[in-house]
Amino acid sequence: MDRRQFVELGLAASAALAVSPMSLHASDAKPAVHTLPPLPYPYDALEPYIDAKTMELHHSKHHQAYVDGLNKAEAELAKARQSGDYTLIEYWSKKAAFNGGGHFLHTMFWEIMAPPAKGGGGAVPGRLEAALKDSFGSVEAFRAQMSAAAAAVEGSGWALLHVRPSDGRLIILQAENQHKLTPWGVVPIMGIDVWEHAYYLKYQNRRTDYIKAWWNVVNWAKVEDNYLRVVGR
Repeated sequence: MDRRQFVELGLAASAALAVSPMSLHASDAKPAVHTLPPLPYPYDALEPYIDAKTMELHHSKHHQAYVDGLNKAEAELAKARQSGDYTLIEYWSKKAAFNGGGHFLHTMFWEIMAPPAKGGGGAVPGRLEAALKDSFGSVEAFRAQMSAAAAAVEGSGWALLHVRPSDGRLIILQAENQHKLTPWGVVPIMGIDVWEHAYYLKYQNRRTDYIKAWWNVVNWAKVEDNYLRVVGR
């Protein structure tokens, strides 16, 4: 499963971001093998807003750890199915949710950012702009709420923009870690990672400074594409 297939699968599901990875192949005898997606730009491409060293560590170390953890969890769940021994089902199910959420969200995160020279931080496209105005009153109100949600995440986690397919509304939610506090029936199309590993080398504990800078690299065209793949074109 490549990066685009992985993201499209998650966006197509009208569920929370932490769709259980087991559901993707519940009838298979063997688990899928997940791989780290390449970044769509060099590590230094988001300078000066996100530094190259942070991007390198975030992608090659942290995201890789989620991929490895997901593969391990799914392998152990496959062993449990084969042996019939579900003694550790709670443990490995939680590991699958945590690492599967991390893999999905980071895969989305890399793609909804872009270098400023290639559209990052530019104008919000028309259909997404209309949806943001309909749901929040204005793009500025959306940005203010999204920034506040990101700043107020307790501990490590995300601020996420979701589509609610039941009524087509856009809603902002938080996620602790990468799978808690998220309801069913919504699809994430955009998120800002506020785990400290996403910003600490450059911004130390100044999370709000990182959030303010992050808006300069948002790939609005990709966010709109994610939105349209949920609501239809």
